[in-house]
Amino acid sequence: MQSLKSNALEPTQRELAALPPLSRFTRLLPVFGLPILTFLLVALFTVTLPDTFPTLLNARSITGDKSIIAILALAAMIPMATGRIDLTVGYGIVMWHILAISLQTVYGFDWPVAVLVVLALGALLGLVNGMLVEIAQIDSFIATLGTGTVLYALAMWHTGGRQVIGTLPVAFTSIFSTSLFGLPIATTYVIVLAIVLWIAADYLPIGRYFYAIGANPRAAALNGIPTRRYVMLAFVGSGVLTAFAGVVLAAKLRIGQASVGLDYLLPALVGAFLGSTTIKPGRVNVWGTVFGVAILAVGIAGIQQMGGDFYVEPLFNGATLLVAIGIAGYAQRRRRSPRRGPAGNTPVAAQAAEGGGSRRR
Repeated sequence: MQSLKSNALEPTQRELAALPPLSRFTRLLPVFGLPILTFLLVALFTVTLPDTFPTLLNARSITGDKSIIAILALAAMIPMATGRIDLTVGYGIVMWHILAISLQTVYGFDWPVAVLVVLALGALLGLVNGMLVEIAQIDSFIATLGTGTVLYALAMWHTGGRQVIGTLPVAFTSIFSTSLFGLPIATTYVIVLAIVLWIAADYLPIGRYFYAIGANPRAAALNGIPTRRYVMLAFVGSGVLTAFAGVVLAAKLRIGQASVGLDYLLPALVGAFLGSTTIKPGRVNVWGTVFGVAILAVGIAGIQQMGGDFYVEPLFNGATLLVAIGIAGYAQRRRRSPRRGPAGNTPVAAQAAEGGGSRRR
C-alpha cells in the first residue's frame, strides 16, 4: 500500500574517505548537482539577459510567483517522507483560497477567524486522508485523488462556477503584498517553513520516524514506532501547509475562482520529486525541495524572457521531472551494482570466501 519508498543514497563519510579525489568528486556530484545547476542557470541568464534577468523586479516576480508552489512542495514532501503521496495539495488550494475570501466577504468573518477556520479545515482534511490511508488501507494516491476531486467539486458547487469578489481588509491582503528586504514576504514564509521542517526532519525524532516508515514500515513498526499515528500526522501537516498556501493565494489574487489552483499541483509535486534527487539523493528532503522549486522558477523565467511560448512552463516541468527521476534511478543502480575487487571478486564474494577460509581454519 505504498506509493513511494524512501531510500537514502547520500554517501557516508566512511565511504568518501575510501575513495580517491576524482571518484570522491564524482560521488558527490549527484548530491549537489541540482544546487550547482541552479546557480549555473542564474549565471547563464544573467549574462544572456543582462537588462531583464539580474534585476530586483525579476527577483520579486520569481519569488512572488513561486513562493506558493514552494509551500505546496514542502507540504507534499511531508507525506512523501513516509512513503505516501498527497494529491490534495493541488485540489485543496482551490477550496481554501475560495473559502478564505468567502468567509470574509459573504459570511462576515473577521480575517483572523477566517484564516484559523481555513487552517483547521486543512488539518481536518489531512486527518481524513490519513484515516483513509491507514485505517481503510486505501493507497494514498487513490485516496487523496478521491478526496481532492470531492473537494474540487465542493469548490465548484460553492462558487456556482463564478468568481467570489468582495472588499477584503488591507490587513489580510498584506499577508502577501508586504515586502521584506525588497522581496515579497511570502519568500520569508518559505524560508521559515523550510528551516522548521529541516530541524524537524534532521534533528528531531519525528523526522527519523517519518524516514524510517518511508524506508520500511514493517521494520519501523517492529522497532516500536507507531506507524499509523505518524502517517496520519504527516497528512495533517500536509493539510495545514496546503491551507496556509491557500490563504496566501487568496491574499495575492483577492478573488476566489475554481479555475486556479490545479495548475499548482504538477509544479509542487515536481519540486518535491526533484528534491529527492539532491542533497540527500534517494529520499525527499527540505533543502532539496527548495532547490527543486528554485531551478524550475529560474529555468522557466529565463526561457520565457528569451521568447519562450506559453507552453514552455508545463513542458519544462514535465521534462525536468523525467530527467531528474532518470538520473536518480541511474545513480541508485550504480551504487547498488557490485564493484569488483583486486582479484576480480565482488565484495560480497570476497567476504564469503574470507568467511569460508576462516571456518576452514
